[in-house]
Amino acid sequence: MMNIRYINHLLLSAIILCLCSVAVSCTKDEEPFDNPFIYIEAEGGASSVVVNSDVNNTNTYNVYVSSRAFNRNLEVSYEIVVGDGLQAGRDFEIVNPGNSLTFMPGIYDMPIRIRWKPNRVDPSKNNTLTIRLTGNNMGFTLGLPGPDMLKREVVIEKRNP
Repeated sequence: MMNIRYINHLLLSAIILCLCSVAVSCTKDEEPFDNPFIYIEAEGGASSVVVNSDVNNTNTYNVYVSSRAFNRNLEVSYEIVVGDGLQAGRDFEIVNPGNSLTFMPGIYDMPIRIRWKPNRVDPSKNNTLTIRLTGNNMGFTLGLPGPDMLKREVVIEKRNP
């Protein structure tokens, strides 16, 4: 009889100890993971896309902000890197003026638009256009968090069909 009482007491003590540790861990004031970041994607979420050289089309490449609400304008700068096989005006036209986007409070996505013009390309040359995020005024991470900085840029290759 004494053994059963002792075992029951140990079990009850273990249960109380577990409940107390759960209650204590639930009341800690821990800051949730918060790493605001800015990234760019082509349609469908791709980081690399192909545009046919015979198209006459305006494509949209979206820049997104993932963060808590902010109360001032977020300025995001980007650069356009053009391979030696493409030429502005002949192969494409950047529709957006300048090289920055302004995200007002409550806005979390903004477009960069490129009008692609029909013109065959020399396949022996670099026929890529890269849109690369280069900075912002709030210190947000550029690209997805992590060492690879995925989605910091979109690479568009123009190819002959």
